[in-house]
Amino acid sequence: MPSQLEHAMENTMFTFPKFAGDKNYLTKEDLQQLMEKEVPGYMENQKDPMAINPIVKNLEECRDGKVSFEGYLSLITGLTNGCNKYYATR
Repeated sequence: MPSQLEHAMENTMFTFPKFAGDKNYLTKEDLQQLMEKEVPGYMENQKDPMAINPIVKNLEECRDGKVSFEGYLSLITGLTNGCNKYYATR
């Protein structure tokens, strides 16, 4: 039986193609939809709704506006780290 972490990894892996489709990368619009649908609580609780923009810009600089699976993983890792820091200080 898969562990919680294995389920989380599986969900992370299957979420990317759900928004990237056959093109194997996310556009800024794809990424915005992903954030709104998959992490709505994070987006709603942001004090600065534009906080995601610098992250997206950094991801885009390497790929001409295309976010690869590796870039997506970096984003998820960064968001997870930010959430951990938020809850660790509460």
